Amino acid sequence: MIEEIHIFGIYMPAALAWGVLAVMLVYLLRWPLQRLPLHRLFWHPSLFDLALFILFWWGLSALADAFLTPWLAP
Repeated sequence: MIEEIHIFGIYMPAALAWGVLAVMLVYLLRWPLQRLPLHRLFWHPSLFDLALFILFWWGLSALADAFLTPWLAP
């Protein structure tokens, strides 16, 4: 598992980087999803956004571990 990422001389937790990327993806998808009539059927759209964020965060973390670990592991 990648624990830290080195960006411009600053070490930051990898989970923070994937979480920020997941938030950006959710906000990019939020606008088109709100225009669909399917979005009105959700009981609580905020819970859907939260679930989407968690899925993106998990997916990005899994992909990073699968593809970036062999390159970054010593």
